[in-house]
Amino acid sequence: MNIEKTLEQLYTLLVGYTPKIAGAILAWIVGSWLVSRISIISRKALLIRNFDPSISKFLISLISIGLKVLLLFSIAGILGIETTSFVAVLGAASLAVGLALQGSLSNFAGSVLILFFKPYKVGDMITFQVFTGVVREIQTFSTVLETTEGQIIILPNGIVANGAIINQTGGQQRRVEYKFKVSNVHDSEMVKGILLNIAKTETMFSQEPAPNVVITMLEDNAYFASLVCWLAPEDYVSSASRIAANIHEKVQSTFTKQGIVNPPA
Repeated sequence: MNIEKTLEQLYTLLVGYTPKIAGAILAWIVGSWLVSRISIISRKALLIRNFDPSISKFLISLISIGLKVLLLFSIAGILGIETTSFVAVLGAASLAVGLALQGSLSNFAGSVLILFFKPYKVGDMITFQVFTGVVREIQTFSTVLETTEGQIIILPNGIVANGAIINQTGGQQRRVEYKFKVSNVHDSEMVKGILLNIAKTETMFSQEPAPNVVITMLEDNAYFASLVCWLAPEDYVSSASRIAANIHEKVQSTFTKQGIVNPPA
């Protein structure tokens, strides 16, 4: 008798829940397909509008996660699960996790601010506190810098978003200066001409404004001749060190040939 009642109860449960389970499975399949399609369409739309790649990746990820959460809530409703209780439990769990991960949430919020207000982007050279390097990646919680020495620096975005940032390549051009100490026995106009002729050999220097030489007199029988030039931001990031080395090498070689003395610095 007990077996018959058990089988009858199982049959009743199957009859009652089979349509719900089937509906939930169907909803999951269709919903997952829709989420995938919406993500693809969103990616194409952002690409057409020339959105920053970092922002596009972040927005698509956010859209996908949000739609999947809505899909899970819908499936829970189809199965007859009381979603209000589920939301209350989820809210309590979120509060507990939020308190435990305050630092991580701060970094996440910093990432959002950086991606939308764009104080810098991938490829820019920035200085933050004592760190200077090229931005290689803006991640969910941190920014990855690569220094000129090839070192990788990981900066928490929460701190970066609330700190003072110097974007070395944020302007249209980047000023560079090469300073040389010359003995007063040598004519400053001749030295100026030598430096300007050397500047003409570097094709990456901008001609507007054109290279210039500034003479600063000293009291110890010497003066500084400073060659001031401008580079495009991308050239500054990729070639500033190489150009500086080339300029100094050419200047020292020419000074030696012309008999120009460089007093000790």
